[in-house]
Amino acid sequence: MSTTQIYQSNLQSFIDYISFEKRYSAHTITSYQNDLAQFFAFLSSQFEAPALDKITAAMVRSWLAELKSDKLNAKSINRKASSLKSFFKYQMKVGVLKATPMTTISALKVSKRLPEFVQENHLDTLFSHVAFTDDWDGKTKRLVLQLFYATGMRLSELISLKTSFLDASLSQIKVLGKGNKERIIPIAKILMDKLLAYDNSKPIRIPEVDCLFTNNKGKPLQARLVYQFVKDNLGLVTTIKKKSPHVLRHSFATHLMNNGADLNAVKELLGHSSLAATQVYTHNTIDKLKDVYKNAHPKA
Repeated sequence: MSTTQIYQSNLQSFIDYISFEKRYSAHTITSYQNDLAQFFAFLSSQFEAPALDKITAAMVRSWLAELKSDKLNAKSINRKASSLKSFFKYQMKVGVLKATPMTTISALKVSKRLPEFVQENHLDTLFSHVAFTDDWDGKTKRLVLQLFYATGMRLSELISLKTSFLDASLSQIKVLGKGNKERIIPIAKILMDKLLAYDNSKPIRIPEVDCLFTNNKGKPLQARLVYQFVKDNLGLVTTIKKKSPHVLRHSFATHLMNNGADLNAVKELLGHSSLAATQVYTHNTIDKLKDVYKNAHPKA
């Protein structure tokens, strides 16, 4: 068996592991697969496809340096390095390798960008004054936008919501996040009532489709279509550059923080595994405090 075939065999074993044991999302699996295939192609072209146990940290750095010279940003390079770390860690776990070449590989410094968000009054305008059609499509769009802002859930989480995830008695929703991690998000009773009424009034109900949100043919919503109508509707009320479901997630978190929510609580609501990922929202809170100080303090 050639080294290239061995690469492919080890790669497939790893992909099976993250697919069936770790239960990663299809998007994440594709990213891992592409990153590793790209790395192995680099090894074949630059180092004549060394055996797995002959891959060194210097070879990895050469690949990362090439990515940087190709103008790939630090965040993307770090993600690819993370893919390699997970792959080599798995090879050690199953006994293929005794050591990983990733031990001395450090992450590149990533410049922090404050997340864009929609102002509260602009979202009030969206839900109070923007007209949605009375047909199923219009009802779906309005309710999807409301749920994005009310819960901060991701696009993939929303379109995969099942009716069985609604707990009307406690007015809360179960969400399956990254890595199939489960979290519970409370919502207002009035919104829960709208979700239940929406589900009960579906024009077409396909038995094998358990998704809460469906189109007028009873099929699950497509991510790209949801992204587009969220973008279109936000464009009616805000001029910020980025308009997407994730901006509504940022808006949810920022507005909670600006109104005094505990950082750890926001972390749990967003489904972040690390508090560091949530702390970016404190910058917007500090900016608001500075404005309050400037406008209210006599010596400011």
